[in-house]
Amino acid sequence: MSSTLLWFRRDLRLHDLPPLLEAAADGAEVLACFVLDPRLEKSSGPRRLQFLGDSLRALSEALDGGLLITRGRPEERIPLLCKHIDASAVHISADFSPVGKRRDALVGDALSTAGVTLHPTGSPYLVSPGRVTKDDGTPYKVFTPFFSRWREMGWRAPAQSARATVSWIDPAGLSGLEPVDAPDPGARMDVEAGEPAALRRWAEFVDSGLTDYAEDRNRPDKPGTSRMSAHLKYGTIHPRTMVADLNVRETGPGAYLRELAFRDFYAAVLAEWPASAWWNWNRNYDAIEVDTDAAAKKVFEAWKQGRTGYPIVDAGMRQLLETGFMHNRVRMIVASFLVKDLHLPWQWGARWFLEQLVDGDMASNQHGWQWCAGSGTDAAPYFRVFNPTAQGEKFDPSGDYVRRWVPELAEVQDVHKLKGGRPTGYPEPIVDHAAERTEALARYGRIG
Repeated sequence: MSSTLLWFRRDLRLHDLPPLLEAAADGAEVLACFVLDPRLEKSSGPRRLQFLGDSLRALSEALDGGLLITRGRPEERIPLLCKHIDASAVHISADFSPVGKRRDALVGDALSTAGVTLHPTGSPYLVSPGRVTKDDGTPYKVFTPFFSRWREMGWRAPAQSARATVSWIDPAGLSGLEPVDAPDPGARMDVEAGEPAALRRWAEFVDSGLTDYAEDRNRPDKPGTSRMSAHLKYGTIHPRTMVADLNVRETGPGAYLRELAFRDFYAAVLAEWPASAWWNWNRNYDAIEVDTDAAAKKVFEAWKQGRTGYPIVDAGMRQLLETGFMHNRVRMIVASFLVKDLHLPWQWGARWFLEQLVDGDMASNQHGWQWCAGSGTDAAPYFRVFNPTAQGEKFDPSGDYVRRWVPELAEVQDVHKLKGGRPTGYPEPIVDHAAERTEALARYGRIG
């Protein structure tokens, strides 16, 4: 009987997994594997590693212990595994990130030398990067027309893959492969990992939160978001599975579909312009004056610790520190504050988010930051400077979100303007918003 390798990456599930169907075609025996690349381990924050490890343990359990986890450079480990089981092919979900494309090119070259083929099938997206283009074949730079074309293209129904349809190779019967345990850094999270948890959480949201999503998704004081971002990041669920439950003619589901489209849009932007991971997509903004001196580093530390003196900003940063998650509206508020009130490089904030977030995704994170900085595709106008006090009053009107995460303000009635004064232990504002808004506009104005 022939054998093949199913190499898991950002697709840690068994349902709706096209490469699984391809790997099991013609009755081939399949070895399931995951390669821990030490370079990616080093660059991942502890919570992302924890979510990855927990998801791998859930996947291995679903395979009755049949997932082989190995550590090393993929271009070395994957050919070695193929040689060990005499595999003729390796099946994967396509990866369109800059790092993923470089890795897969190296693996593909190494496999071809050994006469083994690398087969990418599907991707983590509803519509893979590069497919949604203008009539002349060029990529979109603005979301709204991208969204229209994206919907026109559509997507396939969920793939009918399942564990029971495959003849799996038991890694316990293989010697000399140096298996390792899944990562377990002991990081605390407020979201459960793994495919079973993803399916449960999605069912709960469809039942109780989807109808009001359009109204509640901007309210950090309400449980109005799906909390599916980390599951999408690691592929413990595919967006096809989710969209199958959306009646997009209704307001809530329609708003949710739009968010999934933004995820595809930013992935397409990063694939087309890989330098935008750490450089301004709009290179005109390279000329903007930013602060990087000792004073800048001091206010950056205050921002990271939630000690800015602006309640909604501090609440978001403390939620991030404690849980590895931050509400999306608050992400925009704290990002605007860092870039336009503190005049710091957006890359500082993006790097901190990737270190702390459970759902840290390169495409969505970096381009969300550039939206706030004004330097990305479809970016917020440079003259849009969020007033943190007004944002808090609008989106956390009762102050419940702030009181939850800033215990110094737990007994304060007016938590946003603090008209009655600041409680002992809560800092004064580290900057004056009105003055820094003027300064930000001046700096942006100087670059034309």
